[in-house]
Amino acid sequence: MDIKKTHDIGTLSPSMKGQKVVVGGWVEDLRELGKLTFLTLRDVTGVSQIVVAGTENLQQVKDLTRQSVVQITGAVQESKARDFAYEIKAEKVEILSRAIHPLPIDPLGRLESGIDNRLNARALDLRNQKTASIFKIRHNTLLCIRKVLTDRGFLEVNTPKIIGSASEGGANLFSLKYFDKQAYLAQSPQLYKEQLTLGLERIFEISSFYRAEKSHTVRHLTEFTSVDIESAFMDYTDVMEILEQLIVSVFEHVEKTCIQEQKNLGIEIRKPKTPFDRVTYRQAIEELGKQGLALSFGDDLLDSHLRKLGEIHPGFYFLTEWPLKLKPFYIHEKEDDIEVSKSFDLQYGYLELSSGGRRLHDPVKIKARLLEQGLDPVQFEDHLRAFDWGMPPHSGWGLGLDRLMTVLTQIDNVREVVLYPRDPERLFP
Repeated sequence: MDIKKTHDIGTLSPSMKGQKVVVGGWVEDLRELGKLTFLTLRDVTGVSQIVVAGTENLQQVKDLTRQSVVQITGAVQESKARDFAYEIKAEKVEILSRAIHPLPIDPLGRLESGIDNRLNARALDLRNQKTASIFKIRHNTLLCIRKVLTDRGFLEVNTPKIIGSASEGGANLFSLKYFDKQAYLAQSPQLYKEQLTLGLERIFEISSFYRAEKSHTVRHLTEFTSVDIESAFMDYTDVMEILEQLIVSVFEHVEKTCIQEQKNLGIEIRKPKTPFDRVTYRQAIEELGKQGLALSFGDDLLDSHLRKLGEIHPGFYFLTEWPLKLKPFYIHEKEDDIEVSKSFDLQYGYLELSSGGRRLHDPVKIKARLLEQGLDPVQFEDHLRAFDWGMPPHSGWGLGLDRLMTVLTQIDNVREVVLYPRDPERLFP
């Protein structure tokens, strides 16, 4: 059996009347009408009506279940159906795979299924055009991110995910036995990407990372996709500008490219206004104080505080210049106020999308900061060694792709925008 298609359904048009084509896909619907059977056939590019006639072909589709996979050889012709500009008159029908009945979920969405049932049958769920649209938007988002960063002179890299010590300190690590050694899954590429600026200057990575947090919120995962950049000879304000440009470019690209996907999801994507608000930590405390939420310098901002700030600054905004003690050991202090760091978070309302800043490049300062935070410099020897080889000043950020996708698609639950999400309860499929 030759299973090679000559055309994707989305490439067909009424102008191809009389042309012989071979198409393949899954049967969304079928109905008998006298001596004819009409199939609604879909592939990843579109949907078409198939007209089946003749004893042999009708016998083939008799008792055919919905979502079965078929290949149709036939000719394009005009259609009288209201929903189709053309149809295909089948000359040959081949059933490639029969679907069971009933299916675990309805991929057409006529019958609603809960998120857990949909994730348990995720491959089938992708035949739902709303679900498929999410991942077509995700694909276009990644294309745009790579283009923006490449055009700015960044080189894409891949860093290890099996590591010998914590990336940033802390306890939220997945551990594993690595032959006769203790190893961990990487929480972030932070230390590697800093080292890489020594020779490659501007780098970025898009990859999965892992955090062993038993969090059950709609915005947390144990395996997540992060977009990370690091650049030599840039300050934190420089990489903030790159991040803002990247976000705007993604929205602009998806708005123009994913028109049908927006219709399928019932959303309108619009380029955000720029520049994004820049709110210092001290300004944020003042604003919260006016709302009756008393905070002192050095207090961390809780979810309730960020929700209130999100009401004051709707949409995207930067929270900048956090207290140094709230930031990781590698973050640089402000020269004119050493209690404050050269750092920022990118927020969308209450949702933190990105964190970044200027990094320390003086090994003496880094060792001192490690000790201040109760970390052993010996555990970071491999990292610190690179700082003796001429480490340039550098800055960078990490952006949560999955959270950005929830903003783009206007979907609250991060599990919806990840193909096979991992959380404290979900390890399969």
